[in-house]
Amino acid sequence: MEGTDLKHIYYLLLVVLLIAGCNTNKETQLTPERPEVLGEMPEDMPADFDFLVRYGYGEVTKNEINTYQDTVVKDLIMNGTATADINLTEDEMRSIYERMRGIRIMGKLELVSLKQGCAVVPYQEDSWRITVNGFTRNWSWSGENCELTEDAEKLLELRNFIADIVAGKEEYQALPEAEGGYD
Repeated sequence: MEGTDLKHIYYLLLVVLLIAGCNTNKETQLTPERPEVLGEMPEDMPADFDFLVRYGYGEVTKNEINTYQDTVVKDLIMNGTATADINLTEDEMRSIYERMRGIRIMGKLELVSLKQGCAVVPYQEDSWRITVNGFTRNWSWSGENCELTEDAEKLLELRNFIADIVAGKEEYQALPEAEGGYD
């Protein structure tokens, strides 16, 4: 091989390594320039703050509060689901944001219980998606084991706080009542 060919191969190899080394996964970019990745959310609620929480029992997580689309889905158990368009006020969103900021929801959370060998049926389960300053974090926890972690308990309290706000809305109150239950 000639020296020019080797230079081209080295150049191509360098370009491939540079491209492979560039990480576009925001979940792993732990830098001071992205303090929300480290759990520090800005004091003032950013304009792009939104969240979605799905919750329910076991794999039946039909309830949903979605501020990305300003919708709420209610699990009617035996009768499927019902959806309503619900807008949270600026003050309600700010209050939710402050609670999320207080539990450092954009940081590292421990959601898997170390206590195994014990099961609860039916068990609660939540999945979350939260966006702050262009960064989106996804979380899920399960109450299948007999003990929730402290962080899972905080997410449960947060979800209940948000669900109480939604339950007070006229649009939610107009939805049909659930019939039946989960065993």
